[in-house]
Amino acid sequence: MDGHSVEVQGRTTEEAIGKALDQLGVTRDEVEIEVLTEGRAGVFGVGSHEALVRVTVATDDFDEDEEIDAGDAATDSADAELARETLERMLDLLDFANLVTVRTTQRERGLTTIALDVAGEDMGLLIGRHGETLASLQFLLNTCLSRQLSRSTRILVDIEHYRDRREQSLRGIAVRAAERARRERRPVTLQPMPPSERRVIHLALQSSTWVTTESTGEGSERRVVISPKPTAAPRRANYGYSRGSRG
Repeated sequence: MDGHSVEVQGRTTEEAIGKALDQLGVTRDEVEIEVLTEGRAGVFGVGSHEALVRVTVATDDFDEDEEIDAGDAATDSADAELARETLERMLDLLDFANLVTVRTTQRERGLTTIALDVAGEDMGLLIGRHGETLASLQFLLNTCLSRQLSRSTRILVDIEHYRDRREQSLRGIAVRAAERARRERRPVTLQPMPPSERRVIHLALQSSTWVTTESTGEGSERRVVISPKPTAAPRRANYGYSRGSRG
């Protein structure tokens, strides 16, 4: 969600930025960073304080009336076709009958995003548990093409609209967990999730007046904890969830 921001503390500025990126589920080149307070170690713990940063997901500054240079458009199209062909060959080597299509090619703030869709038989094996295999496939494709593409480019891979379905499922999980946290007056801890899925949970409940969310844990065990606010009343409430919102 463009424009979404968080303020995060850490022992150092870099630690605070890392926590913010993890919470938002984005990379450093997708955000704007404002250092509100520099961290300071102090002497023997005296006079020390944590760094505070505000990290905002970059908004799309593209002017719809702005003409795209024909050469740039041709380059983007060639890069998209290279990504499509490479993914198709990778899947052929894995003996998956498939059809790879280019869904969209977008450019904003110097970053080109190529979205690919995959359709075929036995695609569940390529998706994996909670999309783990799909994420690995996407990472491998980006790594293979990182030096072949002409500009800063990110490739997104989806299989039979799994990501859209998973996002809807995660929003439902967020709302049910928030209702439980409000009703039972205690924090609810979700299963470990990758950064992109934790971001969906955070955004689904960001406008809630009844619960807060935070990520805890390290590495693959990092998960979202949904906690009732002190003012939360034991009744059904609006959790800030919107079916039309995007994470």
